[in-house]
Formats: sequence, structure tokens, C-alpha cells
Amino acid sequence: MLRLRAICPFSWRMFQFRPFSFEPLISQMTKSTDEEQIFDLIEKNKAILTEEQVGCAFSMLWQFQRQKISLLKNVEYIREHPQFLTLQDLATTKMEFMNDTTLVNVLYITQQFGIKAHDPLIEALVTEAWRRLERSLSVLMVNISSLISQRFQEQLVNKTELLFDTIDPSQVNTARRIVQFLRNIKYSYYPLLERCNQVFLSNMNHLDLDFISKILSLYHSLQFYNFQFFLMAKKRLTEMIPLFDHPANFVKLLVALGPLAGPQEKDRLKSTILLMSEELTSQQALAVMEAMEEMESRNSHLIKKIASILCKHLDNYKPVELLRITQTLIFLHFQSKDFFVKLRELLLSYLKVSVVPSEIALLVCALSMLPSPHLDEARISQIEAVLPQCDLSDLNDFATSVLRCIQYDHTYLDSTPGKQLKLLQKLDYHGRQRLQKCNDLNLLWKEVKSLKGDWFAHSLLEETVVTLQRLMDEINYMNIAGIASFISRSNYLSTSLLDRIASVVIQQIEKIHPFAILGVILPFCALNYDPPQRDEFFGTCIQHLNSHLSKLDPIMLVFLGSSLATIEYFPENLLKAIFNIKFLAKLDSQLELLCSSLNMKVQFRLMELNRAVCLECPEYQIPWFHERFCQQYNKDTGSMNGAQQQIYKMLAEVLGGINFVKASVLTPYYYTIGFECILDKRKNPLPYGSHNLTLGKLPKIHSESNTQIAGSRLPPGAEKIALEFLDSRAFCRNTPHLKGKSAMKKRHLEILGYHVIQIPHFEWNSMALSTKGARMDYLRERIFGAGKSDRCFY
Repeated sequence: MLRLRAICPFSWRMFQFRPFSFEPLISQMTKSTDEEQIFDLIEKNKAILTEEQVGCAFSMLWQFQRQKISLLKNVEYIREHPQFLTLQDLATTKMEFMNDTTLVNVLYITQQFGIKAHDPLIEALVTEAWRRLERSLSVLMVNISSLISQRFQEQLVNKTELLFDTIDPSQVNTARRIVQFLRNIKYSYYPLLERCNQVFLSNMNHLDLDFISKILSLYHSLQFYNFQFFLMAKKRLTEMIPLFDHPANFVKLLVALGPLAGPQEKDRLKSTILLMSEELTSQQALAVMEAMEEMESRNSHLIKKIASILCKHLDNYKPVELLRITQTLIFLHFQSKDFFVKLRELLLSYLKVSVVPSEIALLVCALSMLPSPHLDEARISQIEAVLPQCDLSDLNDFATSVLRCIQYDHTYLDSTPGKQLKLLQKLDYHGRQRLQKCNDLNLLWKEVKSLKGDWFAHSLLEETVVTLQRLMDEINYMNIAGIASFISRSNYLSTSLLDRIASVVIQQIEKIHPFAILGVILPFCALNYDPPQRDEFFGTCIQHLNSHLSKLDPIMLVFLGSSLATIEYFPENLLKAIFNIKFLAKLDSQLELLCSSLNMKVQFRLMELNRAVCLECPEYQIPWFHERFCQQYNKDTGSMNGAQQQIYKMLAEVLGGINFVKASVLTPYYYTIGFECILDKRKNPLPYGSHNLTLGKLPKIHSESNTQIAGSRLPPGAEKIALEFLDSRAFCRNTPHLKGKSAMKKRHLEILGYHVIQIPHFEWNSMALSTKGARMDYLRERIFGAGKSDRCFY
């Protein structure tokens, strides 16, 4: 950044009045012992202070604040001091002469002192920084990111994109700072991320451990997953394993490589860190434990060893670190009464003196995760006092914690304290109030995008959707993917919101990055909803994808293909890109980088797509290659729940005996159906072989070989009936509208030759079917048709 000074070394400002030597004044500042001495120097020398001295004064004031215990109180005192206002005025008049380092430093410090973005000083500093952008773009971006408005952020992003081609491809630090800026403003702008990623890939052989670790952390924060980078980073980091024998470097390597490593590398990393464990600092031990969580480690010896180090340093951790420790140890199934007692006492000691809502929320959250969670009246009163200051995230954390305590009290103490229930009611009230007062979609989205859990779903989801509907004119190409993903996660069918999303896509498709298309189409596929302009909407999305298929990672293509298949869309170009040997080999290499649950999810989605294409698009002649996978996946069929047991017994009565019905039938292409029966051409049930069924346990899986169509071995005119009990998961949360997966299963079973009867839970559990007789009649009518309830069986 000092290049700026070199460009015009003899500018007119050299002729401005300067004291003979400003070093003594800076020296006095650096030797000061408190803020008052700095303020005295400002008051006495305000007429002659230079830009360097102004910058030094800001730096010293902030240095003193960092040493304080009660930071908020001291910051407020400094901000309102008359000489601090004088210093602000001086900064405004001197900023033109500041070098880039001083300018950025003053911007940073004014942020720490809580100066608002609309303050004249901030506006002037940002304007000056904007003027200098083309020389020191990335450095300024990182440092001013938290001080500028969203409109300014967007301008910065656009400016950066225009100037990117002028950046030397070997300048990896510039690309890193751009990614860091995007992380700071929480904006996953794919075009810039892709271009920065390309810089990293082309320089991978020169990247060190610190750099790769930083990029992996930034990508994780931005939820930007580029598997080519991950694969190359894994190779580069694996080569570094023998190079590090010091705990500081090896812990950093473990954190970066562990989640990407294969089984052998993971064992090697864990065995090495175990040998180093006695030398770990408190922060290194925490980093190792969190890495073990990401690695899904179950090495009990190592877990106990690292936990003992955490316990030794427990008093040194901050509240947010104690929450991370609690979450990680619970996930790793660590058990130690003494450890958790000490942890609870420490959390309570922090909680008793805390006044910051977000900190109180995380402390209460940590306490609720420990064994035997409980909130006494003092803690409940403390929570109630800060509720008006809480955002939706804090409210959600409080509610989740309170529900855990209520569940424990109800299960183990056989009581539900009234104060906890009243607290939940207050949380509901404040949550609704915050939503009703919200008038900015982007601010709302920042609060709701990560919300989940029972309280939000039952208490605030409907109000959140109402608020989104009220603000839906603000949906645009920048926030559309996030809003759409939220709708699909919530299972809440809002036709007006989905129609708005479809309209924005059609109008602004060129501005929507291909990476975002999956999130955009997901709610339409998951919730089985066709917008009014269905063909235009999906056609626009597919056409936009076709020219970018080579840029998309295999895993994203699999999710795209399986989602579109749900709504009967089978783009030929997409299927050709997926069903070929080269693609599947690349997919296999990427699956190795995923955790076991996500690995299985991707494989299952590929199987579903393969099955859908075989059944619905036989003309593509794509083979069925998931036989072995399905055989392994369907080894354990589990048990029947109460409703299934009821239906099974009643079906046996309705059909004439247990030999006339099968439970848990495995169809061709490995669909499992709840119950199956066969009717001849006169609608009379046909018997199967003998059954030996223990109530609650499923019989041995019944299946037809390979991919044979149901009914091909039946007597002429006979048909197989598939009866499916549909619980609440098969429907949208707010309406009895069948979701995409259940609709697709019905479609596929019909292709396989079944007559499908779906029994919705809300019908089976309704008042109209509250008696056994009513349910028997219901089953007869569904199986045999109207007027068949008095049917006789032979």
C-alpha cells in the first residue's frame, strides 16, 4: 500500500506547515500510561497535529481499551470525551494526507469505538478509501468491509470483478483478501469466488500450510465447496505430514487435513497428535477436539486425553469457547461426571455476571446440553430481562435451551415448572414482535437463515412466512437462492412466495449464478409445486445450466438430477453428463472427502436418479447399476410402529386372514412398500404362502427378483395392491399437500404395475375413523371400492 506515497513524492502537501520535529510528540504518546494523557496531548497540540500523530493517537486510545476489563463502559466514556470529538475532527481534515496504512487503521479503530456508519467521519474515510481503490483494492476491502453499507459492499464487489483481470495471477494474497472480504460481508458471490479459486489452484504447489488452512476456513464460512481445490489441498497437505513435529504446526495440519483425509491418513494424524498431547496449549487442545468432531472420530483414548487437557485449562476459556467444548464433547459421546460438574460451575459463574444477550444465550445453551439441565428462577429472570434486546437467533437459542430443560424436568422429575412455560410464552411474544416490526428483507434473512428446531417450527415459522410474503417484492437475484432454500427446509408451502421466486428467475436468470440454481428449484421439487409458468420456469433454469455443466461439481449435478427427476424433468444433457464412466470415477474421488452421512446421502440420491431414469426414460437406455448398493442398504428393515401394526391386523381381517397380506415388501428397483395384497379379476383377495410374524417385527423382506414388473406372474386380470401409510413427513407442514418424493414413489409403483393406495395419517387418525369399525370400513372401501364394505370372503 505504501506505493501510494511513492507515486507523488513531491505533492503540494509537503509545503504545509509542520513542526520542526514530530517525533517527540509521537514518543510522548507511545509512553503515555492512560487515555487522559493522550487527551491532554491532543488538547495542547491540536493546532499542529499531523496525520501521523492523529493516527498514533487513535492507536494508543484503542490499545488502552484492549487492556480494560469492562470494555463497553470505557468505550462509551472515550467516545463521548470532548477531546475524542476533537480527534475525529482532526482526522476528517487530515485524512487526505494519511497513507493507506494509517487510513485503514483509523477506519478499523473508529469501528471498534462504535462510531456509526452514517457519521461524517466514517463517510469521509470510506469515500477517501473508495477513491484509492484501484491501487490497494484488496487490502482496503478487507479493512472497511464492516464499516460500509450493503449498497457500498455491492459496489465494491462489482468494482473488484471489473479490475480482477488486472491482478497478477501469482498474487495469491490479493485473491485471499478478496475471499476474506466476501466472508466479512457474508456474501458468497460465486463469480469472484471462482476466479479467486482459480488463482489458488494455479499456485497450489507454492501454497504453505498457513495459507491453505486459511482458505479452507474461509470457504467453510462461505459454504463454497470446490472439490478440485479440496482434492489438490488434500494432496498438498498429505505431503506435509512428515515435515511437522512441533505441536503448533501439526495441530494446524490436523485441523486442515483431518476432515479431508482418508482412513489411513486419519489414523496417522491421530496417532501423532496423541504422542504430542502433553505439549498442547489450551487453544491447540480445543482445535484438536473440534477437528476430531469433523473427522467423526471415535478414538476413546485420544478423546479422553484431549478432554483432560481441556479440563486442566477450563478456567482460561471464554464463554463461546466453553459452548464449543460442550457441543463437541456431547457429539463425541464423552462422559465424565467430574468434568461436566466443573464445566457447569464455570458456565454458571460466567452467566451470573453476564449482561450481553448473545453471551447469555450461548451460556444457557451450553448449560442445557449438559446432563440434568435445569434453569432456576434467578436464571429465568435474567433471561426475561434481556428478551427485548434479543434478535431471532438469540430467542431461538433460549427457546431451544428451555425446551431441553422442560423435557428433562418432565421425563426425570415428573414436573413441568410453570415459570419455564411462561418464559416460552414470552419468547413467542418477542419473536412475533420482532418479525412484525421488520421492514427489510435482507435484515430479516440474516436473522432467520440459520434458525431451526422445534420452537421456531411451531411458534414462529408461520409468522416468518407471513413476513417474507409482506417483503417478497425485495426478493432478487442476490437473495433468491437463500430464500428458496429456507422454504424447502421449512417444508412450508407458500404459493405466493414460490410464484414470486419463479417470476424473479424468469426475469433475472442471467444474473443468477449456475451454482445457485439447485437452491432455487429445490422447494418446487421438494414440495411438489408447479408455478403458473411451470414450463417457462424450469425450462429457463435448465437452459441456464446447460452451458455451465462442465463447471459444476459432480455432487451438485447428482442433486440437481435427482431433484428434477422428482418433478418428472429429465434433461438429456444433464443425464449424459452424469451417466458416464469418467463422471462416476470423479464422483467416487469426491465422495472420499465427505463425512459418512453426506457420502451415503449422495450415493442414495444417485441411486434414486438411476431408478427414476430407468423407470421413466427407458429410451435413454441407461442401465440399472445399483443392485448391490440397494441390497446392502436394505439389509435391516427395522420394526413396525403402532399405526402400522394396527393397519396390518385390520388388513388381515378385511382380506380374510394373515395369508392374504404381506408387510414390508421390497419391489423391483428396491422400493419398500408398507403392505401388499393381490386381488383377482373379481376383486377377491388371493392368498400368499404361510406367514410367521411376531407383532412389532417385520417379516422377512418379500421381493421380486431383479427389475421384473409387478403382476407379470399373476393370473389374468389380477392386480397387486400397494398400501402405503403416509405420516406427516409425506406432506407439507401447513397443508395436506403431498410432497415430491411421495408423489414420485406413487408414480413409480404404478409404472411397476401396482395399484397404489395411500393412507394419509390425518385421515386414519381423524374423528371420523375413531372406531375400529369405521377404520375397517375405510380399508374395505379403499381396497374394493365404494359399496364393498359388506363384502364376504371365501
